[in-house]
Amino acid sequence: MYITCLDLEGVLVPEIWIAFSQASGIPELKRTTRDEPDYEKLMNWRIGILKEHHLGLKEIQETIATIDPLPGAKAFLDELRSITQTIIISDTFTQFATPLMKKLGWPTIFCNSLEVAPDGEITGFKMRIENSKLTTVKALQSIGYDTIASGDSYNDLGMILASKAGFLFRSTQQIKADHPELPAFESYDELLDAIKKAMV
Repeated sequence: MYITCLDLEGVLVPEIWIAFSQASGIPELKRTTRDEPDYEKLMNWRIGILKEHHLGLKEIQETIATIDPLPGAKAFLDELRSITQTIIISDTFTQFATPLMKKLGWPTIFCNSLEVAPDGEITGFKMRIENSKLTTVKALQSIGYDTIASGDSYNDLGMILASKAGFLFRSTQQIKADHPELPAFESYDELLDAIKKAMV
């Protein structure tokens, strides 16, 4: 039995922090997991910048409301879900992801949660589990699933490498160069074909 595990940002929707960086005019917030392998370090740094600029959850959610899935993402996801169980495993947060899940037709997502003060200040974050993507894939394997995984960033490599089949999707030149053994795709049609072949 197969289950496909997909990253969210950069794969199905634009990077939320890049969109917010553009909306807020704070270029430092463009830094993502494509640039920084240590997610905890990245998030603590982001929270510090938000505090410095007196920005909170409300402002980020206003930006997220303007974000649509990447062109072709929903059709890809709909077709994928018609042939295999699919879970989105993301290091984003429920407070960010919910409006985007609505636009994608409510797929299953496993993600994290923000700690938010009554005034809307983001004070911290709670990871669902350590190494959430890799740990989730291993848990799925332990209950009898063969996993197929795809993502674009450093924090996706664990689940991609641990899966029966793993693919990079619209990744960076650096990550592709570091992992020449991983097939790398740029279009949803290519990724869908690769997933179908992996299930044979």
